[in-house]
Amino acid sequence: MKLTVVGGGSTYTPELVDGVARLRATLPVEELVLLDPDADRVELVAALARRILARQGHPGRVVATQDLGRAVEGADAVLLQLRVGGQAAREQDETWPLECGCVGQETTGAGGLAKALRTVPVVLDIAERVRRANPEAWIIDFTNPVGIVTRALLDEGHRAIGLCNVAIGLQRRFAALLDVPPADVHLDHVGLNHLTWERAVRLGGPEGEDALPSLLAEHGERIAGDLRLPRALLDRLGVVPSYYLRYYYAHDEVVRELATKPSRASEVATMERELLTMYADPALDEKPALLARRGGAYYSEAAVDLAAALLGGGGSPYQVVNARNRGTLPFLPDDAVIEVQAAVGPRGPSPLPVVPRVDPLLAGLMASVTAYEELALDAALRGGRNRVFRALLAHPLVARYGSADALTDRLIAHNREHLAWA
Repeated sequence: MKLTVVGGGSTYTPELVDGVARLRATLPVEELVLLDPDADRVELVAALARRILARQGHPGRVVATQDLGRAVEGADAVLLQLRVGGQAAREQDETWPLECGCVGQETTGAGGLAKALRTVPVVLDIAERVRRANPEAWIIDFTNPVGIVTRALLDEGHRAIGLCNVAIGLQRRFAALLDVPPADVHLDHVGLNHLTWERAVRLGGPEGEDALPSLLAEHGERIAGDLRLPRALLDRLGVVPSYYLRYYYAHDEVVRELATKPSRASEVATMERELLTMYADPALDEKPALLARRGGAYYSEAAVDLAAALLGGGGSPYQVVNARNRGTLPFLPDDAVIEVQAAVGPRGPSPLPVVPRVDPLLAGLMASVTAYEELALDAALRGGRNRVFRALLAHPLVARYGSADALTDRLIAHNREHLAWA
């Protein structure tokens, strides 16, 4: 089996490699190809990847390359984890929206739109090369904003599915609090990428006992503390929102915080320099503990599990993925991309029915962000200042014409080199 990682020079990659090594019975990878335009960096990461596999007795071969054709030729699955513009672009995404009193974040709001505009054309070019090389290959998108990028891929007819680590992180967190194996925890996870809620935490499977009420009663303060939201809000909602909902539920408070502290991008850039120094040590043959602070926790387990299910080698029967709605959430268009539990196999994902009816408090925000994502994809594909403006005006974190106008000018100015139409 050949697995190709686009963006293989990422500091995330050793997390993935560790999962490939540990879970080889689930996903027997014979060749792991790391593709990245930065030759020095990908060679550094590939060398560590080889040491990680060797330490764990994995016989797989690791190849580092800058040749996209070579990377995707014969690949069974292609995992996308690229960042167009690198951490420098992320730093901008997290700062210029604050000038207009809006959240500066790399996956949502104005910063998320900027990332989508830079990313979608590049991803579609790569996907077309994958299709020509092997039409049966699966494309697993971990590149943010996952919902928009996955929809772009599906709209072009690619065999694609979106993946995010928020759900698996919550599953592991709840399992620890309940003192049960993670495999016993099944989430009633509903929403869009980075806009999700856990409506139930079922033990044993989709029809199992709901442990969420007891979780909130016994551990509500800890869960709320992790989310940086008031415990009283969780009690009133009766669900557990993802930590991304704080950008919506506490917008003004978050903007004030972001304006007075270093950006997450600058923190990550510092961490990446430290990680790359570690990776260069020929004695290092395991992922360092610092990598857990980089983000992407449990990414390896989620990616390996999903690839195994898609390629027919096993994997969990139910997984949280980003896939077409197709009536799963009746208040959204069928072609929207949603993030829910699905049965996953070689034919792709089949979202499980979402019952009972979704609370209008959740459904309304989902519908609003879905409309924004449709406009964002239109702007990414066709360009133009007015399309960018319309997408920003539709986003609940902007939604004011003066802010949308000012943000449009800043977005274009900071991303001109990545926008063919600008």
